[in-house]
Amino acid sequence: MREFNLGAAGLGSLSAFYFYTYVAMQVPTGILADRLGPRPLLGWGALIASAGALMFALAPSFAVAAAGRALIGASVAVAFVCMLKLAAHWLDARRFALASGMALCVGMIGAVSAGAPLRLGVDAFGWRPVMVIIGVATLMIAVLIAWFVREDPSAYGYRSHAPKDARPPENEGILQGILSVFRYRNSWLLVLIPGGVVGPLLTFAGLWGVPFLTRHYGMSANEAAVYTSALLLAWAAGGPAFGALADRMQRRKSVYLAGVIILLAGWLLVIQVPALPRVVLLGLLIVIGLASGAMIVSFAFGKESVPPHLAGTSAGLINMGVMVGPMTLQPLVGWLLERSWDGTRVDGTPVYSLTTYQWAFSAMLIWTAAAVVLLAFTRETFGQQQRGGSS
Repeated sequence: MREFNLGAAGLGSLSAFYFYTYVAMQVPTGILADRLGPRPLLGWGALIASAGALMFALAPSFAVAAAGRALIGASVAVAFVCMLKLAAHWLDARRFALASGMALCVGMIGAVSAGAPLRLGVDAFGWRPVMVIIGVATLMIAVLIAWFVREDPSAYGYRSHAPKDARPPENEGILQGILSVFRYRNSWLLVLIPGGVVGPLLTFAGLWGVPFLTRHYGMSANEAAVYTSALLLAWAAGGPAFGALADRMQRRKSVYLAGVIILLAGWLLVIQVPALPRVVLLGLLIVIGLASGAMIVSFAFGKESVPPHLAGTSAGLINMGVMVGPMTLQPLVGWLLERSWDGTRVDGTPVYSLTTYQWAFSAMLIWTAAAVVLLAFTRETFGQQQRGGSS
């Protein structure tokens, strides 16, 4: 904010450039992963992300910094979908949901490292040198991908788990591939559902949870951050747990539905019951985080709901649905807070009543409740891959 003379709105816009391009790249990533394979996308993605980080680090103006952020978002958008494509070749299909959960866990380690460790680095060296280091480290990842990563284990002499008919028909165009995915009922339902899980979680943990807890539980900002961090860490643990459970039971719908029902009940208590004992509040946030890990089942569920050659496109669409949740709910909750605000300020900062928060957070509850209803209309795959036709 000091460097580019930004206010809160400007800083929010700078941050948002990452999410805009990340979401926009999900469908192209899925299609390209199906057609070109994940290895070149991962390599080029890391290389471009490195360039974006260096552009951001050395930016002389807001416009260049925003372009760097946009470049980072667009390039790292390939990571999760390409990981899923690699997992389909390297791992038995019965381990696919667990692999997805482990990827979520590793991703959350990245998110946690972008908290206190990054803050310490910035305090010690400044934000520009730290971003240069991150850019160089990402360049090294691009080199390691080119050196080590292979799309199929047969390249190293191991048995391949690649599904049959994993390549799209030569006469199938890009738009036709997307439309083909949506011919399967589970596919479009699974695009809508995860936003009702991840949207409320990141809306609370990433933006509105700290002011809610400081205002209505009398916590310091640091104490409130501990509670929201506990929510995120529990989410990281919940991903592998639900993935392993779904693989062990060879059930997708029932495991996913149980998790979403639990987290809906948890959010209802946190939002609608005032003045919970702090230990109960912390316990509920941990339960919500663990139950939110059920969203990782979306990717195994979606992969099994379409023919193998559409798996990447399906994963990209689902991952887009994941990120649309926080993109929609974060500003929507803010808008609802402003609409119901009574004008009270403390030290010049707007403060919102408990009733106002409950009204604004109702948007989170509605989407999560809708996710429960939509899940009821999905068809269980029993861990079996869809081969053809439509369902």
